Amino acid sequence: MIKDSHSIQTAKILSFHPTGEYYFSKGLQAYHRRDLYKAKKYFGRAFELEPFEPMIACQLAIVCTDLGEYSDSNVILEDIISQLDPYMTECHYFLANNYAHLGLFKEAYRHANEYINKDKHGEFIEDAEDLIELITLENSETEESLFEQDTLIHEQEKAREYLETGDFEKAIDVLKETIQNNPEFWFAYNNLALAHYYLGQRQEAFHILEEVLEKNPGNLHALCNLVVFYFYEKNAEEVDVVVASLEKIRPILPEQQYKLGATFALVGKFELAYMWLKRLQKSGFEGDDTFYYWLSYSSHHLGYERSAKSAWKKVLTINPDKEGLEPWGMIHANLESFEHQIDIIVKKLESELIEERLLGLFLYKHSFDKKQLAHHSAILNNELFSTIENSYVRLINNGDTIEPIVYFIDEVAELLYKQYHPITLIESGLFIIWFSAYEEARKEGIKFSNPSAWAGAVEYVWSKMTNELLLQKDLAVKYGVSISTLRKYVKIVNSLLY
Repeated sequence: MIKDSHSIQTAKILSFHPTGEYYFSKGLQAYHRRDLYKAKKYFGRAFELEPFEPMIACQLAIVCTDLGEYSDSNVILEDIISQLDPYMTECHYFLANNYAHLGLFKEAYRHANEYINKDKHGEFIEDAEDLIELITLENSETEESLFEQDTLIHEQEKAREYLETGDFEKAIDVLKETIQNNPEFWFAYNNLALAHYYLGQRQEAFHILEEVLEKNPGNLHALCNLVVFYFYEKNAEEVDVVVASLEKIRPILPEQQYKLGATFALVGKFELAYMWLKRLQKSGFEGDDTFYYWLSYSSHHLGYERSAKSAWKKVLTINPDKEGLEPWGMIHANLESFEHQIDIIVKKLESELIEERLLGLFLYKHSFDKKQLAHHSAILNNELFSTIENSYVRLINNGDTIEPIVYFIDEVAELLYKQYHPITLIESGLFIIWFSAYEEARKEGIKFSNPSAWAGAVEYVWSKMTNELLLQKDLAVKYGVSISTLRKYVKIVNSLLY
């Protein structure tokens, strides 16, 4: 039967343009389901569409707080107070709460008082009073002591930044000053040990941890750092001894449980790692991408594939750049390596020191994110680059160069890379020695030849700096040169560096 053509209705295509209110509503629904990542996504989109609506901005800040992104939340809240709605007094309470979580108690104290003074009958007035009481420890803390605590936190944040970017000498200066002013601030001691270890000053690093454990027995961070050091030293016997001590510890704070679980995962004690990390997840702990990485990593090694893949989804939700770096597809060393970390590579490329920039270019050559970095301004429009560095970029990108010396620079680096890869914080020092030696030799007009001898000499000098005690005869065999030739180049490298 054929229908009357008049009875057939023509379908209408209606365009749909979602508004800020639409995304805000979707965000609230996701928030009530405690799907915080989707809530953040929807509130963020709503704020893009309506950037002058303080209610949307405030809700976005609240979700950031729930996700543990306190600094991001603070930026939004400060913007509301200064730009969007200075009468939205509850933002002061939210700021106080965030600063308390960050350990910046002076700022927390200030904003809590600001809230109480501006809104004496506000919804969060009792919470603000409780927060002030908690911060001041029932009035035993003065504003002066709170300022001292904030100064201490800022110093540690500065030291942490230096550690993360590989500027260990500056980190040591800050940490030593902190310890001089606060002799029982064990956190600074532990970071100082890390800085010395990454510089290759291993005996000093172990000595500092021993001092901490002597004065503060059972210090969790010192024990965790100690077992990691032994693990890097391939000292399985000592690893087991320290792990036995760590097994007895039952930390209460979630951050300490996280530290313990991540340390167990790093040194290959996967059952212990899984126990702590899974327990944290079940308790509602909202970890960062590294937390979920270690959970996924431990789960995979124990054969819990469902748990591993579930945790990995969280990693990608928080940090999509980790796509393709699944624990079942890559070894852990690759994730920790400088080749993987775009921020560190860019930092090297933008350094004032040519040896740092050359290391950055070598990392770029071997980076897992080479395609992404190729379009970065640090590669395309770097005004710091010399002719040699620009030629090195051409060699990396196109396979050829107009400067023959670039082939030599790269060949020596590749010989070292064959022995020491991936490049982590520790190995980076080896390559810095080579690029520094090259730069000094270029200035002195030394003719470059015999890349194997240069590589062997650089490794020998580095081994002495890091107390590895490699023998010249062994290195001569490794690089296929005579002992006399190696000795000659060791003298050259030492003279160039010192």
